[in-house]
Amino acid sequence: MLRRLESCVLAAAAGIAVTLGTIGIAGAANVTLSCGAVGLELEICKEGAEAWAAKSGNHVEVISTPNSATERLALYQQILAANSADIDVFQIDVIWPGILADHFIDLSKYIPQEEIDQHFKAIVENNTVDGRFIAMPWFTDAGLLYYRKDLLDKYDRPVPRTWQELEETARLIQAAEREAGNPKMWGFVYQAKAYEGLTVDALEWIDSWRGGTIVEPDGTISINNPRAAAALTWAAGTVGTIAPEGVLNYAEEESRGVFQSGNAVFMRNWPYAWALSQAEDSPIRGKVGVVALPKGGPDGKHTGGLGGWQLAVSKYSENPEVAADLVRYLTSYDEQKRRAIKGSYNPTIEALYRDPEVLAAVPFFGSLFDTFVNAVARPSRVTGAKYNQVSAEFFNAVHAVLSGEIDAKTAVAQLERKLERISRGGRW
Repeated sequence: MLRRLESCVLAAAAGIAVTLGTIGIAGAANVTLSCGAVGLELEICKEGAEAWAAKSGNHVEVISTPNSATERLALYQQILAANSADIDVFQIDVIWPGILADHFIDLSKYIPQEEIDQHFKAIVENNTVDGRFIAMPWFTDAGLLYYRKDLLDKYDRPVPRTWQELEETARLIQAAEREAGNPKMWGFVYQAKAYEGLTVDALEWIDSWRGGTIVEPDGTISINNPRAAAALTWAAGTVGTIAPEGVLNYAEEESRGVFQSGNAVFMRNWPYAWALSQAEDSPIRGKVGVVALPKGGPDGKHTGGLGGWQLAVSKYSENPEVAADLVRYLTSYDEQKRRAIKGSYNPTIEALYRDPEVLAAVPFFGSLFDTFVNAVARPSRVTGAKYNQVSAEFFNAVHAVLSGEIDAKTAVAQLERKLERISRGGRW
């Protein structure tokens, strides 16, 4: 009970709601697991935890953390800075190993190497910091384009290959559907709130225009270039035209809500939205297609921002061996298969992309395999502990462009100067 109260106090101090639930058998070891709550995420996480508890005879306390990655990181940093044992297993973003590694145990001491080797090599490398394997891959992500197959068929429009084609089709169908009696119809919804999700969306636009990755792997600050400015100028032109003004406050679930209610032609989102769009009570069930995000013009490229989540064990845990066993179970082949089929969460085990049952449930896992394994990464590895500052400066600058407060050319020039100061002249 003390640990539960401490968790609530820490969360309350951060202004964040926390939900707890206990699963297990009296007298057993007790571990606490943090889970996200986007879409079916919390439900599926609790089911996995419950299965492990029944199998192991231990307790697991499930904590729902904020949907916003920015808010979640702030909460984690507060808890870990206090050397608190309140959370044993942390669900961490793919960009956080370099920021939080010092607070986690080396899982290679608890999980057999042959099991680790089943996972995508690039993610294992991402989660290895200073020779320590600090987080087990749980599910991976890449940004995708969702579209209304029925509406494109109705208006005889092809699936767009460029952002310019998407804009043209979105304008046409939006106008026609409004004239036909749906005043709520929009052409395109995405994530434009000033938070980490906007960093991903904007990086996808810029990379699709071949405008670089903000900070290149060698540490070069590349954001101030004409292609990056062109990408952001295009995106700003969508606000209030094919996307609602309210998109400036949309995260993943707000975007999904509009699309799944039948009021958008196109949506940028993560794979998790597929299972929800195909639910029995979904108004758009059977009407949705999924493809790689468009290119930034004829000489651009298809791209998707790399996302994904890992499970790490706190070095302040009172039961690290039990916590590591929970991580091993939740990231196993069978559990990742269950999560893929029920919630369309991308496995990190390559063999599952050839599993017939997985492909039957989520067909685009096979057709978009290259998108998932070649997704563009945010510059978290090269910027290290300064990544949070870099991302905040980037998404605030992009939000200002989308809001019409500043033009893209000026914004990227100003951003370059700010990143130079953060890096002390490019020396990260």
